[in-house]
Amino acid sequence: MLKELSIRNFAIIDDLTVDFSEGLTVLTGETGAGKSIIIDAVHLLAGGRASLEFIRHGAKKAELTGLFMVLNESHPIYEKLQEYGVDIDEGMIILRRDINENGKSVCRVNGKLVTLSILREIGSTLIDIHGQHESQELMDEKRHIYLLDHFAHNELAPIKEKYTEKYQAYREFKREIASINIDEQRLAQRIDLYQFQIGELEEASLKLGEEEQLVEERRRLSNFHKIFERANIAYESISGELKGLDNIGDAMNALEDVVELDEQFKESTETVSSAFYALQDAAYQIKNVLDDLEFDPERLNDVEHRLAQYQTMKRKYGNTVEEILIYFEKIQDELIQLQNRDETIQNYEKKLNKMEEELEHLALLLTKIRKQCATKLSEAIMEQLRDLHMEKAKFIVNFETLHSFDLNGKDYVSFYISTNVGEPPKSLPKIASGGELSRIMLALKTMFSSSNGITSIIFDEVDTGVSGRVAQAIAEKIAAISVSSQVLCISHLPQVAAMADQHYLIRKQVEQNRTYTTVSNIDIQNRVEEISRMMSGSEITDLTLQHASELLKLAEVRKQEMKNLFV
Repeated sequence: MLKELSIRNFAIIDDLTVDFSEGLTVLTGETGAGKSIIIDAVHLLAGGRASLEFIRHGAKKAELTGLFMVLNESHPIYEKLQEYGVDIDEGMIILRRDINENGKSVCRVNGKLVTLSILREIGSTLIDIHGQHESQELMDEKRHIYLLDHFAHNELAPIKEKYTEKYQAYREFKREIASINIDEQRLAQRIDLYQFQIGELEEASLKLGEEEQLVEERRRLSNFHKIFERANIAYESISGELKGLDNIGDAMNALEDVVELDEQFKESTETVSSAFYALQDAAYQIKNVLDDLEFDPERLNDVEHRLAQYQTMKRKYGNTVEEILIYFEKIQDELIQLQNRDETIQNYEKKLNKMEEELEHLALLLTKIRKQCATKLSEAIMEQLRDLHMEKAKFIVNFETLHSFDLNGKDYVSFYISTNVGEPPKSLPKIASGGELSRIMLALKTMFSSSNGITSIIFDEVDTGVSGRVAQAIAEKIAAISVSSQVLCISHLPQVAAMADQHYLIRKQVEQNRTYTTVSNIDIQNRVEEISRMMSGSEITDLTLQHASELLKLAEVRKQEMKNLFV
């Protein structure tokens, strides 16, 4: 559950810390006071999309921190945190997100820096936010299949994972075939291009390591005269008449005579002797190289021409010889495919047909499982709708078969509903009112919340468009969910507020030409006044106060009955 939320420099919130408890927490207040801003903060903590507009005017960054407690070690969050190397101590999970003025976010989980995508993964296991916009999800038929698949996740997931993997491979293979199925003129142009490039690369006959050898050879040839001159000086200095080697030879002979008389000179004698023979070998090597040195201006021209050829090939076909050779092999293979186009296409079509057979088999399995789960979904939703005073509603999941595969198989799923006796079910987006959509989405959330393992469920004005006994039914449904899960709810309905275990009043005030949002946890007397205000508007009378007090008493009785059912 969410234990504490800390918000700084966020929209019209300066610095705010809110403590939350188990059960149902309701946030009420005038429109524009900042209720939804608090939910926006929680949404961002769960990895939602950020905007610079969230940063309070004059501040450099917005800071959001949420403390969650999850004591059940079998909860999915434990496995998720372990996967990303995040430590958890006594069930405490701290999510933090700073939104900087440069548009970047810094995210941490229990002090460890994480990416926004990881924060989103972790947040999705802790928080489920349902707002007014989610009811609009029901208005888009294309989203209905995702709602059904969410309901059928346990049964559907293994098959859908296999299907998705094969479908991605199938799409990629179709793109490969499309690249071969080009018109004849473009085909001829590509063949000519590949033949020219292959011929040019074959003539160039580039070899790994040759360019480096040529660069070294060019350096030697370009500096021939200096190399010859300096090497000759070195040779003459060592082996010339009365030069170094002769002098060292005399020293060696003298020391050999001395060492016979005094052993102290033995080491020096050996060192001089080794130097003499080493210099003698070096002189022979220098002499041999000098004898072989011959300046060949034609060879230098050949080397320069070959290096220029390497540079030309790099400009046209790759930055390195390795890249050029890889490209060479690639266009050779593609040329063979183009020249044997008919045979290649025939082989590809055989492979494509086999892939389609495999997809068809998996798609049929998906359809079978979806239809089985669709019946369960319809029954479950109608049971929930009866609790929400839509007793006559008939809900069905309609299936149509697509002519081609898509990411979900070959099913087009749409929700149909009939809200009046004697009327056939029709497309839900076309006939459902705003209040009906809210109730249907609440029914879905009620079913999903029990299987998701979510610790905190947030409802952002899901009661829009309802009143009377329907409002009471929605209040009781939300309260029922809060018996097993923490629920945070923004509401304008007194019936929902009366069901709260914790009631926060959100106010907006102006000080020194700046707007601030404040949050206060109101006691029973103030709750009576706030619910009275919600009933009647700005004017509070003795009668509305009496009604509010009665509503709170009735709500307390109803909540106790709900809790007894779970004992």
